[in-house]
Amino acid sequence: MEKVYFTRDISARGLQNLFYLLGKKPKGKVAIKLHFGEPGNPNFIDPEMVRPLVESLKGTFVETNVYYGPRSKTKTHIEVAKEHGFGYAPIDILDDQGSVVIPVNGGKRFRYALLGEGINRYDSMVSIAHFKGHMMAGFGGTFKNMAIGIASRDGKLQVHHGPKGSGEFLGGKEFLENVAEYSKAAIDYYGKDNLVFINVLNNLSVDCDCDGHPHAPEMEDIGILASNDPVALDKASVDLIRKAPNNYHLVKRIDEKEGMHLLDYLEEMGIGSQDYELIEIE
Repeated sequence: MEKVYFTRDISARGLQNLFYLLGKKPKGKVAIKLHFGEPGNPNFIDPEMVRPLVESLKGTFVETNVYYGPRSKTKTHIEVAKEHGFGYAPIDILDDQGSVVIPVNGGKRFRYALLGEGINRYDSMVSIAHFKGHMMAGFGGTFKNMAIGIASRDGKLQVHHGPKGSGEFLGGKEFLENVAEYSKAAIDYYGKDNLVFINVLNNLSVDCDCDGHPHAPEMEDIGILASNDPVALDKASVDLIRKAPNNYHLVKRIDEKEGMHLLDYLEEMGIGSQDYELIEIE
């Protein structure tokens, strides 16, 4: 049973405390994977909250381009990141030069994933995911951060449309399994020993940080969680949301989109376990 550490202290101190409790020291060149936020969306992670950890690791912020708006091109994507306060550390858009082909081991939907070619510039990665709702996946946490967030633009087409990257947008279990398999490719590429997983549960909108006009959060902030098991981490995050007051709309979004199938499928593929011990840190 994997440990999931939890603090209600949503601050730089709280984040660093959990990071050090995991007992990992990322090696070599360290990528910091988070979402810079879509222009118009105020819910993304506070850049100053992660600043002490990023600077202590000499980390580089990494992201990949999308298919709409200013984050679709590297130059304007970096401009958005700087406008949102992330300019104090280097910023690397991983698919600026295209894709790298990474095997998907044990998947039933993909033989390989198209990830940003820049992943090979880094020896380890710290995933700091803003946990929230998502219009297609039900919720977005560690695995959306490690799948769509690392997929190249061509890879994003595969996640949303299937292996051919064309046709109608997928939804439900098909889409969730695509997310799972892409995240497995990224996790296998680095290896769990070279990955750190952190979720920040605040600004809990039913909508993703990629939405320029999200619904305002309707429930209170919860805290920060961290674990060496990403499945346990996302499961614990959902469980805390289910126990929280004023959670109706976010829980409804998760369940209507069959969001928990993502964790069931990841567990089936051997990425981690939904059994965990929650350890709250004062």
